[in-house]
Amino acid sequence: MILHASSPVLAPGIWLERADAHRARAERHTGPARERRDRGLPHPIADFLFEYYPFPFALLENWQPGTGVALEWESPTLPARFPQRWYAWADGHIMTDPGKIGGRERQRLGWMMELLEATRDRAPNFACHGMHEWAMVYRGKSVRHEKTLKLRLPQAEIDALVETRAICCSHHDAFRFFAAAARPFNRVQPDLDSRVLLEQPGCLHANMDLYKWAAKAMPWTGSELLLDCFELAVELRELDMRASPYDLADWGREPVCIETADGRRVYECEQKRLASMAQPLRKRLIEVLCATLAEAG
Repeated sequence: MILHASSPVLAPGIWLERADAHRARAERHTGPARERRDRGLPHPIADFLFEYYPFPFALLENWQPGTGVALEWESPTLPARFPQRWYAWADGHIMTDPGKIGGRERQRLGWMMELLEATRDRAPNFACHGMHEWAMVYRGKSVRHEKTLKLRLPQAEIDALVETRAICCSHHDAFRFFAAAARPFNRVQPDLDSRVLLEQPGCLHANMDLYKWAAKAMPWTGSELLLDCFELAVELRELDMRASPYDLADWGREPVCIETADGRRVYECEQKRLASMAQPLRKRLIEVLCATLAEAG
């Protein structure tokens, strides 16, 4: 635990108020998700961020200050929200203590930073047009959302688009859900080992994953950056599904018809807008990982 002269210092009234405001903001997302889960009412768009990224609701709701922020607190007994596993108290302040990070965790955080830096520095690709969702349902043998959604085009038209349009998916976790017969159509064959070599900042899923990396780097990330990444992921997921071959009319979403030239232009415009929003979040995440690892030694 290092209290630098430049470290932000928050009085109890300030950080407790900030924690309450953060919970209220997070519950705008977790509250409806909890209700849907309790009532058994799946949502094919919003539930993805809680199922594919299986982090507990509390991770979004419970405020953590992040590396380098000092909280004024008179008692050396830490509040329950700040476990000794990650935090320390000294001279009337609570802070995260990166010195408690073990060697394996340092390696994991270092790998995350390497991936984020490589993604940041690579040229973006805005020509994929969300074809990964189409490749996933190619030939209709396995349709991921068939229990909640129907397809908006005949299977033959979906298959023809997959077979005739260039597919250039660079994201391993999207590619691994391709139908087996669609995988040879992809220009690259991304896998776990090639993520640092292939992920690029125009990719919807790479930008959605900022939430995943922020969550995996908690509490060092800090809850405000975590929630910023989550809320961007919400927008990315909306575009991802609107550009898919699924019919979302019953869910109040208009399709982005990437099977048409106009639809592809709309997709590219939205993809660029969201990628520009991801840039500062990726930068902040890299900076906090760098600061955390520097203090971890």
